[in-house]
Amino acid sequence: MIPEEPVGTFTDAWRFCVGTGRLELALRRDYQDSLTLIQREIGFRHIRGHGLFSDGMGVYRPYTWQDERRVRHAFTYVDQIIDAYLALGIRPFLELGFMPEELASGKQTVFWWRGNVTPPASHQEWAALVRATLVHLIDRYGLDEVRTWPIEVWNEPNLTAFWQDADEDAYHRLYEVTAHALKEVDAGLQVGGPAISPGADDWLERFAEFTQRRDVPVDFVSKHAYTSGPAQHVPFGVHQTLAPAADLLAQFATPRERLKGTGLAELPVHITEFNSSYRPDNPIHDTAFHAAYLAPVLAAGGDHVDSFSYWTFSDMFEETGVPTALFHGGFGLLTHRQVKKPTYHLYAFLARMGGHLLARGDDHLVTRHPDGRVTVLAWAPVDASGATPGPERHRVRLSVPLRARAAFSHRSTVDEEFGNARAAWQQLGSPHAPGPRALDLLREAAEPARRHQRLPVTDGRVALDLTLTRHEITLVELHPVEDETPPWSDERRLLGREGR
Repeated sequence: MIPEEPVGTFTDAWRFCVGTGRLELALRRDYQDSLTLIQREIGFRHIRGHGLFSDGMGVYRPYTWQDERRVRHAFTYVDQIIDAYLALGIRPFLELGFMPEELASGKQTVFWWRGNVTPPASHQEWAALVRATLVHLIDRYGLDEVRTWPIEVWNEPNLTAFWQDADEDAYHRLYEVTAHALKEVDAGLQVGGPAISPGADDWLERFAEFTQRRDVPVDFVSKHAYTSGPAQHVPFGVHQTLAPAADLLAQFATPRERLKGTGLAELPVHITEFNSSYRPDNPIHDTAFHAAYLAPVLAAGGDHVDSFSYWTFSDMFEETGVPTALFHGGFGLLTHRQVKKPTYHLYAFLARMGGHLLARGDDHLVTRHPDGRVTVLAWAPVDASGATPGPERHRVRLSVPLRARAAFSHRSTVDEEFGNARAAWQQLGSPHAPGPRALDLLREAAEPARRHQRLPVTDGRVALDLTLTRHEITLVELHPVEDETPPWSDERRLLGREGR
């Protein structure tokens, strides 16, 4: 039985930030069209991506004049991207990286677009780059605005792919130089790290010890969370084992557990990347299974952290090269028409939940809106091991409080059949380049099933009996009904027959 009074507040930590690929992609019209839709239906507050200082952004521009080496800092692309973000109501979560080639101490790069992952040849010039960037942003957007943008130093420095030799001491030095440079611009700017990947939690204590010993500013702590195992490669893709989704929540909880008793213990914690797999070419992202798998994580993640950012919103995501598959790692297919995926719908369902938490269980979440509506998100359990397909049917029975004489129930469903563009694409023969008509079909297939009915309210309660199919997520919105049907209304007379 769902209690009448709220047991707390349902946090929107899931909405604080969303991930994107390299920032240059935001210059594309199809990218901006996709983000427009996502902001209209979900409404994230921040967005985080790689490559702010990579060469494709054109920020760091050294030159020689009168036999003297000088540096010009140029922000044409930065301004266009942030202007577009702010126009859509989403703010940057700045990730400072990667290293401009002419400032780098080495040649090691990551991704086909060659983000340099070596320390700066000159920490002095790196600090000047950081200062110039923030001064420019403050001049353009205002100090009060830029103070709301968290600023993260680098990305996954514990991995040799993202930071040369995974050199922890070199990262600490970079962090120290960067944090002081930011605070020289304005003490109110938010700086944090160490942005580590899973499996490197021991970095947290050493990061705390280093920053305390050296009196280095830290305003938030960040890390990443994934549950996928080693990549099993197939042409143009991978498959991976998955740990149970509860492992994501355990990873979310790690920073506060590991930082107890340190000077960073009370700071905000941001999971600046999370997902099942970190690979954009893993088709698991496109499935109904994935939405049901992540549903309990989104329902409870705010208990552990201040934010957790889905990696990534966009299918235009080039970590493994230019996408060759129709579906590729994000919320939706980037074409002239947006094709949504089940995980997209999970987020859209959450955006329709209320802020007053009435109950949360292993398979459901119940909230109330200020106007009296009650919303129920329910999901079917999944078997992340793959040993079984998961239950074919799953029943959720709830007694839901509603202050009304009757209820209008509106139910939206995503499962293996409905709201599932990938299933429809496979039934179409998995076309490599669907034409306009096929895209229309996929877009229609991507919409949830919707149904409605009138339900009785007895003693202030609605008996909700839901049978969920395999890998289903469902949103039920219960609206209070005040019956205004006129007394002469008689459905039996629609065809002119006399009423009785």
